[in-house]
Amino acid sequence: MFLENSPGVQVEEVDQLIQKSQALLPLSSGVIHLWLAFPDEIKDQKILSAYEDLLSADETIQWQRFHFARRRHQYLVTRALIRTVLSKYIDIAPRCWRFSKNSYGKPEILNAIGDVAIRFNISHTDGLIICGIVLNDDIGVDVEDCQRKNSAIDLADRYFSKQEADDLHALPASEQCDRFFTYWTLKESYIKARGMGLSLPLDQFTFHIAPGRPVRISFDPRLKDNSKQWRFWRLKPSPKHKVAIALKSRQVAAYRLMVNKSVPLVGRQPFACEIVTS
Repeated sequence: MFLENSPGVQVEEVDQLIQKSQALLPLSSGVIHLWLAFPDEIKDQKILSAYEDLLSADETIQWQRFHFARRRHQYLVTRALIRTVLSKYIDIAPRCWRFSKNSYGKPEILNAIGDVAIRFNISHTDGLIICGIVLNDDIGVDVEDCQRKNSAIDLADRYFSKQEADDLHALPASEQCDRFFTYWTLKESYIKARGMGLSLPLDQFTFHIAPGRPVRISFDPRLKDNSKQWRFWRLKPSPKHKVAIALKSRQVAAYRLMVNKSVPLVGRQPFACEIVTS
């Protein structure tokens, strides 16, 4: 049962909540689990206090550094989401997860988890946090608020491949901002899956988008990557948000997306999410 902002949750009941949320979920190859949290819907102070209890010392310091309350709130829910989600697959308590970052800033799990090759990636923007979980494969997720102001054409001309910029210029002005965020989320998801961040030049790979067809990627030879190994999905979980998922596939068979909406420590429910194909 999905419970939202339950007023009866006491801070001293955190351990009990964790135990209830730890019925382990199966994760098989060929399936991508996506977890969405909408931080604006999570306002109960007792629940938020429970999230604070999950933070590591370093996370607590980082959380306290945020000047604006909205940013502090989003960070807190983000850390609670990733900790509780990982504990749905591995028998480790949410507060016991330990993380590091590679030399490019990509988060990695420090805990020894045996032979379970679980991979994750997380992204957040104003109003939405998303976490992707998969076995074995390299995954990257990105979410953007496509209603925020930006200089789409200028940014595309400066950072995107020539083909992407030309395709953007060819669209009616009314469609350019939407396409810009489509490119941007796809590019972010790819570089996050590679785990190399913006050290990968954005103009050395190109996304090809055609109505009703899967997204394709092509590479400048300098990037030394194989387009046949990559799969991409585009989702629209709300009127203002765009999501892209990148996966470096180890199998030929089709993958299945399973999407859940979560209030960490409290509940989850399947989430009907539009998969964009045009």
